[in-house]
Amino acid sequence: MPSREYHRAPAPASVPASDPLHGRKLSIGIISPYSFETPGGVQFHIRDFARQLRSRGHHVEVLAPGRRTTDMPLWVNTNGTSFSIPYNGSVARLSYFGFVGIQTRRWIKQGKFDIVHLHEPEAPSLSHKALTLRHHPPLIATFHSAFDRYPATLRLFEPYLRRYLEPLEQAICVSDEALDVVAHYLPDNTATTVIPNGIDRSQFHDAECDPAWLGTTQSPTIGFLGRMGEERKGFKVFAKAAARVLQHVPHARFLCAGDGEQEGRRIVHELRDGEGLDDHIEFLGRISDQDKARFYRSLSLFVAPQLGGESFGIVLTEAMSAACPVVASDLQAFRAVSDDGRAAALFSTGDDAQCARRICTLLDDRTQRQQLAQAGSRRSIAFDWDTVTDQVLAVYARALS
Repeated sequence: MPSREYHRAPAPASVPASDPLHGRKLSIGIISPYSFETPGGVQFHIRDFARQLRSRGHHVEVLAPGRRTTDMPLWVNTNGTSFSIPYNGSVARLSYFGFVGIQTRRWIKQGKFDIVHLHEPEAPSLSHKALTLRHHPPLIATFHSAFDRYPATLRLFEPYLRRYLEPLEQAICVSDEALDVVAHYLPDNTATTVIPNGIDRSQFHDAECDPAWLGTTQSPTIGFLGRMGEERKGFKVFAKAAARVLQHVPHARFLCAGDGEQEGRRIVHELRDGEGLDDHIEFLGRISDQDKARFYRSLSLFVAPQLGGESFGIVLTEAMSAACPVVASDLQAFRAVSDDGRAAALFSTGDDAQCARRICTLLDDRTQRQQLAQAGSRRSIAFDWDTVTDQVLAVYARALS
């Protein structure tokens, strides 16, 4: 890793009670590289962080690619255009060509912000355009991406990115995995801090169970949440494990939330050992934030079978906040979030047989399941938005000083 000023955000117990900004209220512009028309982890992170800042009295505006939708907050601005490209096993809606640079720079100038916070400025989108302003407020960047294999395209553009990112005052990485990526191209003089993604822990911790999803001893409910059409989200691993679990727990129910029901059904139908699984698997479609909290609270177990490309593990932190026992693949990011497996039961990535064994072991041992749920709940405190927002504001304070 290049030699640079490096900080690790303090653990929750050591976060100072004093306000790092000493009561100063800021005007903050946040730029998203991805369209809010299609939900995704980065967009949710930006939305929820902006709400936290606004609740503390700061003025916040967000700029994102694409068009407005009826559910967007009024403080989210869009530039009216976006295009789709495959990116890290997913599809990203970005905006880069034509008048996009002029629009972005004009938005920053008119906003008269104290801080401009860019997300994923290495991506060819709005955040990247902001770096070309000659006169600008302090620029902070958050880097989210992690890769199983460092992309050749990024390697090719490393010298360009190192020069282009020089205007950054401070950099934030959401995990050590994201830090490993940006270490290739972030300028050596950029101060860098690792701060995890945030969650509204109380939303999940205080949620009510939904009787329709509530598991019982005889008929436990095992959950999956993610885009079933994306291979890296591991739905095929989940479906194969479900077929194995049914042999041991014949009345188990498997609840699947998220986009891609048609693809999910296709995967289930093509399983050689999946006979009878159709009668036990339920596709819930995309669910609201409130339903997502009730979903986690109602499950006997939650499974995160992702295969790679994860820089964090937001679904783990959400489920742990709801005191839901978690079974997860042993990706480096998931291992970090789960405190090296102390707050979740890990299995070898892609190994559906081992996943099924972890599920069955926990279903057979209620005490072990409760202990895992309690460990996850304690661990989730580290990712609460109150803690994370304090850490980001401390970065803002260093930039303004």
